[in-house]
Amino acid sequence: MSDTAKPLPQSQAKFTQGSLFRHISVMSLTSSVGLMAVFLVDFVDMIFISMLGKAELAAAVGYAGAVLFFTTSFGIGMAIAAGALVARALGASAAEEARRRATNALIYGVVFGALFAAAVWFNLSFFVGLLGATGETHDLAVHYLQIIVPSLPFLMVGMIGGAILRAHGDARRAMMATIWGGLVNAVLDPILIFGLDLELTGAALASVAARLAIAVTALIPLIRSYGGFDRPTASSLTIDLRPIVAIAFPAILTQLATPIGQAYVTRAMAEYGEEAVAGMAIVARMTPVGFGIIFALSGAIGPIIGQNAGAGLNDRVRRAFREGLLFTAIVVVVVSTLFFLARPGIAYLFQLEEGVALTIVFLFAGPLSLMFFFNGVIFVANAAFNNLRHPFYSTVVNWGRHTLGTIPFVIVFGGWFGAPGVLIGQYVGGAVFAVIAILLARRVIAAQDGMSEPEPFARQARLFSLLHHRR
Repeated sequence: MSDTAKPLPQSQAKFTQGSLFRHISVMSLTSSVGLMAVFLVDFVDMIFISMLGKAELAAAVGYAGAVLFFTTSFGIGMAIAAGALVARALGASAAEEARRRATNALIYGVVFGALFAAAVWFNLSFFVGLLGATGETHDLAVHYLQIIVPSLPFLMVGMIGGAILRAHGDARRAMMATIWGGLVNAVLDPILIFGLDLELTGAALASVAARLAIAVTALIPLIRSYGGFDRPTASSLTIDLRPIVAIAFPAILTQLATPIGQAYVTRAMAEYGEEAVAGMAIVARMTPVGFGIIFALSGAIGPIIGQNAGAGLNDRVRRAFREGLLFTAIVVVVVSTLFFLARPGIAYLFQLEEGVALTIVFLFAGPLSLMFFFNGVIFVANAAFNNLRHPFYSTVVNWGRHTLGTIPFVIVFGGWFGAPGVLIGQYVGGAVFAVIAILLARRVIAAQDGMSEPEPFARQARLFSLLHHRR
């Protein structure tokens, strides 16, 4: 990292021209390939654990997954901030500012991530117990998490690095970083779980190695192709702290709502026994594998909205939002159809027989998966909020969706239909808040037409420029 790093090419703001639907499709599909590589390994992990024939192991992975979702969400929030700030700087043709923001976002991400990981690690037993785990299942889940949670800073590097690559429009290299992580995990899983007979410990160690691989392979292209990073100084770190926190804090709060809501659902499902929790854990692994494109959509469409907003092209911002919703609908219909057709294979893979676990999995691999469209709507709306100066709208929508849109619906539908009703209630509540998200997003996008200055934090940028030239 040095002040003499080569300048970034001005043409990097490539989303300000060309077909928006094509940009959304390419960014989402390439981003999702990398995501699904990681999710697919988690899916295979669950298959391997199921093959061991121990229900408590599968349940432990289910409980641990809720906690890992909580920690990963912190990283997603920091990555959203990095991607939004770098994309807007590129849209305004401020290459030096983009590199500085990338550097500082990465530094803050690692520092904050380490502190957050430490806080979670020292309270793992409490969190797992809060989810409803008891006895041997509780101990197994805590052991699994004690190995993985300390590697959060490495995951943060990979996630933030990938977000910066996507801000440059380089979805392919961002995708390859996660693919390499998935390959590392896929190779080590059978060796450690079965070859060395480490079972759950082996799965955890493979995940740690994968996070290291993602971090390294995300940083290399940034250094080689995009000017690397600036040498951090006290003045540059100070300049960017406020804009990073302005987006990261509400984005992190937004992301944390999901695992907290999921934790409540896990606890509600625990009342119906370990088989119900195991069924939900299988659904939790199926969802990102099938809907990885939708999970990638928020991070993929964010740079598109950010670059066009930074360039003052508000009509393209509006159209990007609409076409993001259309893309979501197409993907959900296709994937839900494939899930339904794959029901027999899913039952065979996880060795599911008649019982509550099979009922839950088949319920999802059918009509319920169609309702994932509403989750996609919220993802697209959140991308608009985060890139158009209203990140706290994301926070309000997500927390509303995972509290008021989850708890009462889970209670009501769970009372009516038992364990399957827990999942039904979760999705019905999501639909209600998806409508609210659309209305808010349309308001935020319409407000852009009346804004005279396209680039946020312009005062801080000018101050940094003065300090830089004085040196």
